[in-house]
Amino acid sequence: MPELPEVETIRRQLAEKIVGKTINQIEILAPKIFIGEVKTAIGAKVVGVGRVAKVLRILLSNGNALLAHFKLNGQFFWRGPGDDSPARFTCVIFHFTDGSRLLFNDSRKFGWIKAMENFSEESAAAIEPFCPDFNLKNFFAVLAKSRRPVKLVLMDQEKIGGIGNIYANEALFAARISPFRPANSLSVNEAEKLRNAIVKILQKAIDCRGSSGKDEWYRQLDGSPGGYQNHFLVYQKNGQKCPRCGDPITRQNQAGRGTFYCPACQI
Repeated sequence: MPELPEVETIRRQLAEKIVGKTINQIEILAPKIFIGEVKTAIGAKVVGVGRVAKVLRILLSNGNALLAHFKLNGQFFWRGPGDDSPARFTCVIFHFTDGSRLLFNDSRKFGWIKAMENFSEESAAAIEPFCPDFNLKNFFAVLAKSRRPVKLVLMDQEKIGGIGNIYANEALFAARISPFRPANSLSVNEAEKLRNAIVKILQKAIDCRGSSGKDEWYRQLDGSPGGYQNHFLVYQKNGQKCPRCGDPITRQNQAGRGTFYCPACQI
């Protein structure tokens, strides 16, 4: 599932491509993907592209908006004027007046696009990395209130927005904290190390334009993969040597997801 770095990468690329363009047609090939009325966006100009956690917000000149969530393997692909090259699993096509198109693809059809009338940018319920409220005080308070394993708290979108399985694994390794420890067992010092690791790793992943893991479903607007998978510390590296201590990295199921960690140096 695309996480904060992947969605932020697409947000930035969309902002470069579609801001200022006018939508003149929306072609819906998979009806369950598109929620709301097409007329909400027809004839409107794109005035901005935002993001909250893993949800993209395409803001329109008429006060409406299009929200998009990739879920497991949704994708946005860009096609310039005159480029009619096909894409697999296309569910929705946005046509612009200059002849360019934006394709939303999803092989499993778990993702969605939602047309919102009279959209207002309400405050997010969860704290989010890179926002002012993601400070040590607030982050430690979130951890201190839960006995659940710290990795699961990091991935809880009602608590912290944008972190998924990839970056929870990576940040916990960087902070030398076991993913199985109860969140409320972390000291203030450990929480600070973990917070700093989250911000550093997410920023590096954004700089690398996201991660395309072994399944390679995540793609940038032009179809190319991200680059952070070349810098994974532990994710998808089970059986390989820990880059810090040399012991083997272990994979273990945790709440239905693969957890990658070093038992020797994550305590």
